[in-house]
Amino acid sequence: MSAAAPVVAGVELGGTKCIAVMARGRQILDRKQWQTGDDPDETLGAIADWLSVAAQAEPFRALGIGSFGPLRLDPAAPDYGAIVNTPKPGWSGANLIAGIANRFDVPVGLDTDVAGAALAEGRWGAAKDCAVHVYLTIGTGIGGGIVIDGKPLHGAFHPELGHVRVRRAKGDDFGGICPIHGDCLEGLASGPAIAARAGVRAEMLTPDNPVWQLVARDIAELMGSLILTLSPQRIVIGGGVGQGQPRLLADIRNATVDFLGGYMPGQGSAEIDKLIVPPALGGDAGVYGAIALGLAALKV
Repeated sequence: MSAAAPVVAGVELGGTKCIAVMARGRQILDRKQWQTGDDPDETLGAIADWLSVAAQAEPFRALGIGSFGPLRLDPAAPDYGAIVNTPKPGWSGANLIAGIANRFDVPVGLDTDVAGAALAEGRWGAAKDCAVHVYLTIGTGIGGGIVIDGKPLHGAFHPELGHVRVRRAKGDDFGGICPIHGDCLEGLASGPAIAARAGVRAEMLTPDNPVWQLVARDIAELMGSLILTLSPQRIVIGGGVGQGQPRLLADIRNATVDFLGGYMPGQGSAEIDKLIVPPALGGDAGVYGAIALGLAALKV
């Protein structure tokens, strides 16, 4: 984008931290970070106050918000913009439209943080020029965004890929840690799940620890299902766990090839290596996702 590109504000709201930015196209002009406390009014108010001050120096034309969920994304719903049924203490029912967006008379793009990251990877990153692509984050939780023809996929609700149930490896009797489902993917392969399996934090495990093979296999179950149902041109894997272990991506790719069993044409090892990739935007995929949501609200 040129210097004449519109300035937009972006907010990435995560379970542990939030980041607000002012950006012109992909160029970040200013940014601020907060801890996501247990009082949503305080956190959202601090973000809105910072945006108000930042707008005095550089007025923005749209606001993009990418947030942890689950989120109510149907504009016709009476609780549009609310976080629903979250385990984050104090945040169930917190409304992002009321808490932030209503302070500003600009178009608003609201979606999950992972859908925003998927949108950003499609606009600027590893999924550029892909009509159908997925962004999966593996960290404290597991979540995924699906983009089709440049728009995040929604239906009755947004995708919750982390809570998909997967086939268990033979002999794996780990019960999982998800408080709702137990052994859904998030309950088996998120950072806290890996720590519960191994007895130490994921970042402390050596690359050859056998836990990683179980994690790779579980994630490959989702990869195979996504390939068979969506036929994506790219699946981007990010997040602290997803990017933190150099061998994990290769193990996921190999296990995905095994899952597919040669059924799909053009889905051998070489093709899967190009299909399942790391994020080009790195740890800032969520921040750029908020920017992308703001630009999408302007139809830019």
